[in-house]
Amino acid sequence: MAWRSGMAALPGLLLAGLAPLAHAEAQFAVATGLRCSACHVSSDGGGMRNQRGTLWGQTELPARSFGTNEDSWTGELDRHVALGADLRGGLTWLDAKSSAARSSFDVSSLHTYLDLRPIPELFALYVDERLAPGTASNAEAYLRTWTTGRSFYLKAGQLYLPYGIRLLDDDAFIRAATGVGSDMPDRGLETGYEGEHWTTQFALTNGSGPAAETDNGKQWTLRTEYVAHGWRAGASLDLNEHPGGTRRMQNVFGGLSTGPVAWLGELDYIVDNAATPQRRQLAGLVEADWRLAPGQNLKLAAEAFDPDRSAPRDRQTRLSLVWEYTPLPFVQLRAGLRNYDDVQEAPAFNRRILFAELHGYL
Repeated sequence: MAWRSGMAALPGLLLAGLAPLAHAEAQFAVATGLRCSACHVSSDGGGMRNQRGTLWGQTELPARSFGTNEDSWTGELDRHVALGADLRGGLTWLDAKSSAARSSFDVSSLHTYLDLRPIPELFALYVDERLAPGTASNAEAYLRTWTTGRSFYLKAGQLYLPYGIRLLDDDAFIRAATGVGSDMPDRGLETGYEGEHWTTQFALTNGSGPAAETDNGKQWTLRTEYVAHGWRAGASLDLNEHPGGTRRMQNVFGGLSTGPVAWLGELDYIVDNAATPQRRQLAGLVEADWRLAPGQNLKLAAEAFDPDRSAPRDRQTRLSLVWEYTPLPFVQLRAGLRNYDDVQEAPAFNRRILFAELHGYL
């Protein structure tokens, strides 16, 4: 009942409310009416911040800022070279019905960024290196070029797919089910258009993630979005061809800013013909971010996932409550609770997670 009510309401939120975009950087774009590329090197958002995004993270995001734009860190060593980094780690407590409760300290991610611009007005090399957890590996590495005015661009190499909303949480159902997250880049080409209100990206990639290509099938990804002040709406299509069948995904997403509260929403429909038998899946997210005070944000998210539309009772839900506090530039504290629930009460899908995280960013 809760699943059906939530999923029935979600399309209405997306269309009538033009859906929501939230506080993992995306909510800032909604509130200001800016594209992701206004604050990030990538037009898809996420990853390295450009000079504007770095300054914004020092002056507007924290509860207290220091200095002025003239003496602030911008990441720019000169007009040809820029550096950046992100570190996330903390304490996690997991209470699952299938095992005893446990807690652990972990470094969840450490990324370093390098942007080399031999010809700053025309050509650049971008590298996102994942140093932790585990052994070091490359997340993104691509060459990019753009036209005068940067309305059109082309990049080639290893890159994240332009699909849906760029979330920091790869465990969110809309990211885990689609396989489009920060741990699943792919190799190929991406081209895009950045207009006053419209932004569109198209990617042609191997469809095998960061692993080597093993067949002749390719993955086609298209994302388009209309951006206005205080709201936005968009859609994505993705087709991944395999010898054993194809996997097709599509979604609608968008954002809305209502005073101190920013909203985000996405609804994904997935058809996997490579599975036996064919599997149809549905994943959705609705999130509200309330700016309590300068430097403080309270996030409430409700998610639902149907892993097999033909199965009568296999729905899963996840509720999240997260407090984010940025007391000073370059430092953010996060604490939250996530509750997973499965309609069949399967032990593996019923658990609670409490976490406290430290995020350092440059």
